[in-house]
Amino acid sequence: MAAPDPAAAGREERKIIFASSLGTVFEWYDFFLYGALAAIISKQFFAGVNDTTAFIFALMAFAAGFLVRPFGALVFGRLGDMIGRKYTFLMTIVLMGLSTFAVGLLPTYGTIGIAAPVMLVCLRMLQGLALGGEYGGAATYVAEHAPPGKRGHHTGWIQSTATLGLLLSLLVVLACRYLTGDQFEVWGWRLPFLLSVVLLGISTWIRMSLHESPSFSKMKAEGKTSKSPIRESFGSWPNLKIVLIALFSINAGQAVTFYAAQFYVLFFLTQILKMDAAQANTLLIISVVIGAPFFVFFGWLSDRVGRKPILLMGLLLATVLYFPLFKALSHYANPQIDAASRQSPITVMADPATCTFQFDPVGKAKFDSPCDKVKTFLVKAGLPYSTEKVAAGTNVAVTIGDKRIDGYDEAAMRAAVTTAGYPAKADASQVNQPMVVLIIVALILIATMTYGPLAAVMVELFPTRIRYTSMSLPYHIGNGWFGGFLPTVSFALVVYTGDIFYGLWYPVIVTAVSLVVNIFFLKETKDVDLDNA
Repeated sequence: MAAPDPAAAGREERKIIFASSLGTVFEWYDFFLYGALAAIISKQFFAGVNDTTAFIFALMAFAAGFLVRPFGALVFGRLGDMIGRKYTFLMTIVLMGLSTFAVGLLPTYGTIGIAAPVMLVCLRMLQGLALGGEYGGAATYVAEHAPPGKRGHHTGWIQSTATLGLLLSLLVVLACRYLTGDQFEVWGWRLPFLLSVVLLGISTWIRMSLHESPSFSKMKAEGKTSKSPIRESFGSWPNLKIVLIALFSINAGQAVTFYAAQFYVLFFLTQILKMDAAQANTLLIISVVIGAPFFVFFGWLSDRVGRKPILLMGLLLATVLYFPLFKALSHYANPQIDAASRQSPITVMADPATCTFQFDPVGKAKFDSPCDKVKTFLVKAGLPYSTEKVAAGTNVAVTIGDKRIDGYDEAAMRAAVTTAGYPAKADASQVNQPMVVLIIVALILIATMTYGPLAAVMVELFPTRIRYTSMSLPYHIGNGWFGGFLPTVSFALVVYTGDIFYGLWYPVIVTAVSLVVNIFFLKETKDVDLDNA
């Protein structure tokens, strides 16, 4: 019998990693396009409500894709454990590609009214279902092909695909902005969605050439495949306990570190600090290029020192550093507004009963009290403010530095904020670009610590016969619900409080909880034998 050819085995390993990763990159590209274009989509599909509500609605539609990801995990995880890894994640990429292409064809709110956002949300949910089945299949497939001692390194490439998909979406958006110029917000925004059909063709062709994973093939040949993966995964307390530990010890915390570093940071720069969108995207692209290799690095390192120490370090750094890092980002990205808010802070003094949370789901509410009008003005201008309660029946007043304005007087407020040095938007020439990139890279490195070893941990926690189903659900609850809702929840908290950093409490609390659960309940898994699991 001929000895195995190490060179041929190496080529096969590289082909498996490349094919699985490339297809997943394209899926993440499709999914992230919406996030990159959220500001434009809010104008095109949610034009029937006020600007603040429209943007929150756009973020909610973005989150709708995350909402259904756990259901996609159940549907496709079950198929993956019953019929195989290869054919299941071939189905997911076709569903994702067609749904994304369809977004590029949708009529807008101005054309067909409320039907436009309804169809958009439906397509986002189809994308979420597809992505719910994609990750578990790709991670399981690669891990089950990886030789001993290399699972973290090999699956680290799958972990990098989300960032690479985001990078690809940002690059395509920038290219389309350049090509269509002033028409980008009119019709040019459709091009990145329509181009997904090309990526669909490439990734489908590549995945058709793959073979089934050896662990699944061996299990199938022995007749040990599960007839009811969902019941075995979640109807048995020993396995359900591991699912819950996986969710709360790492997936929830990992999710918010990823979306804080690569989505919320973009919303923070453009919507809160009023940085030019093209400049913010460019700096994020540079940061992603620098940070992306560390997904693979920390996956590799976890093969050497263990998964748990790296995961714990990432969660700890997120919990401790988010507030300082975002405050530094504010200082370097918009130094004028940072200086003005320190020297001339804005305070709204009002009877709480006269102020409402300005979120209008149906576009019928009227925010016409003096307090509502004051807060609307401040939010639209991107001005940070604090709120001070006063006695019932007292008229609203605003202090901007040492200037006090009684009642709602827009002209007086405009004059006061201009005098205090608050800019209408970030001055591109004053943005400290190297420091902004450095801070974003720091946020990305924290995310790579929690995300790089994640696929290996999740695969190693569960037995082969129910691995696809068991690992997919906690991953997608963590990323779909805890992570996917981060931009929406955090932005809404900023709007409600006026504190531009208040939204950070959401990821900080989640990472702190994951840190504690990880310390006490997550076991080290790097030496687990997958074939005997």
